[in-house]
Amino acid sequence: MNQATRTVLRMTDIKKSFSGVPALLGVDFELKAGEIHALVGENGAGKSTLIKIMTGAYRRDSGVIEYDQKRVAFQNPTEAQAVGIVAVYQEIQLVDYRTVAENIFLGREPHRLGIIDKRRMNTRAAEILERLGLHIDPRSVVGSLNIAHRQMVAIARAISFGAQVLILDEPTSSLTETEVSVLFEVMRRLKSEGTSMVYVSHRFEELYAVCDRVTVLRDGRNIVTQSLATLNRLDLVCHMLGRKPREVSKGVTAFAKRPQNVAGQPVLLQAEGLKYQNRLNGVSIEVRHGEIVGLAGLLGSGRSETARALFGSQPIDGGTVKLEGNLLEVRDPHDAIDAGMAFLSEDRKADGIIPELSVRENLTLAALPALTQWGIVSRKRQGELVKRFMQRLGIRASAEQKIHELSGGNQQKVLLARWLCKNTKLLLLDEPTRGIDVGAKSEIQRLIAELAEQGLGVLMISSEVEELVEGSQRVVVLRDGRSVAELSGEQKNIKAILHAMAEGAERREAVGGQYELVD
Repeated sequence: MNQATRTVLRMTDIKKSFSGVPALLGVDFELKAGEIHALVGENGAGKSTLIKIMTGAYRRDSGVIEYDQKRVAFQNPTEAQAVGIVAVYQEIQLVDYRTVAENIFLGREPHRLGIIDKRRMNTRAAEILERLGLHIDPRSVVGSLNIAHRQMVAIARAISFGAQVLILDEPTSSLTETEVSVLFEVMRRLKSEGTSMVYVSHRFEELYAVCDRVTVLRDGRNIVTQSLATLNRLDLVCHMLGRKPREVSKGVTAFAKRPQNVAGQPVLLQAEGLKYQNRLNGVSIEVRHGEIVGLAGLLGSGRSETARALFGSQPIDGGTVKLEGNLLEVRDPHDAIDAGMAFLSEDRKADGIIPELSVRENLTLAALPALTQWGIVSRKRQGELVKRFMQRLGIRASAEQKIHELSGGNQQKVLLARWLCKNTKLLLLDEPTRGIDVGAKSEIQRLIAELAEQGLGVLMISSEVEELVEGSQRVVVLRDGRSVAELSGEQKNIKAILHAMAEGAERREAVGGQYELVD
């Protein structure tokens, strides 16, 4: 069989559920010899689950896996490594105080007369590094290397297993552009030798630079497998998001009737040139009093990082933040809260609610210092505050009910109430309507609109493009940690947002009030 068409790994109708919740719903995946195959999808698409089934970290519920035309059923990663399927994950798993050679052969060190043969180990490590075109001393301590060189050592370790299938999970997340080019050169060397690779990344430039084909997963299903040479970026974005580049139907969200003109209002937030490692590369955003500004972008674009940087839960390496014209130094969330900011994380269960505490305790958590005297919380004042905000936000529950017993929509209302009782000026909302039913979603949208009409500034992150189009006066699009477009008025439509996500600002120009691709 021709090397270029020979299938090395085939996964057919793979299904996997966790506690009855499906993660993969009959996924097919095929990897050819000497191919670099991209695997992409948004959060929850099923990428990590599929990779872990490939490597034996998870057992599939059903389906067939064939490796080298033989059916296999790996019980653990060790069995997969033994036949040449090895993964290098985003979090590099090396021992910092050991040498490069010791890490490459950890647990498989060559011995002579019962003693580790360091000379032979160093020689073999040097041969692998040379094969990859890497100038790294095998005797160097891994902890002394930069991130890029550690990533290369992790790949060298994988190659030492005789890897025929190499899985690279977000390998460039902490690398500079120069370091990425070195990684790509290593990948091309391996490809020329016949090594097949599964490449997981959210960066389109990388996919188109180094990958042959792409498989898109969404909600645990195959959406498309296609050659990247025949798939343009806009179509790739549409496959990932499940959207078509067309105008939104009017009235899809509860935001539909809110006023759009706030140009005369004073500026509340002005953030310029926010930088953090290679995750934020110059993000600039402005929010006025009473304005909802949408923040759009694919996974890894820097949306959540921007919100966390503004709130002080993630440091910044550069840039400035002003609130009502005053320069603000946000060292931690306490500084942001004191300045009048509030943040709702996209994962309310992990970063928002305290499940075993009551609605009353969760709602008043941020206000406790104001309700406390001599170390004792005034239950009377706390009760009055809870009653007022439960009525105002329409929270349907008992104040003493444990919050984990509430619906997702009511939990989200409690988290909003937590910040509103702090006289908040600016709301940073990360996916405020994710994971709640349609009715509750409309209630949350109406509530956000009402809060903006009362003068609050809102920065709203959403993966639902319709929500951004109808709910925001302006939409800022991020891509690879940069602000690449700001859309308002007639330009604020689904087509323009998807184009900006796919291509960035450098390949778009305004034509008749709409954004079109420039040939």
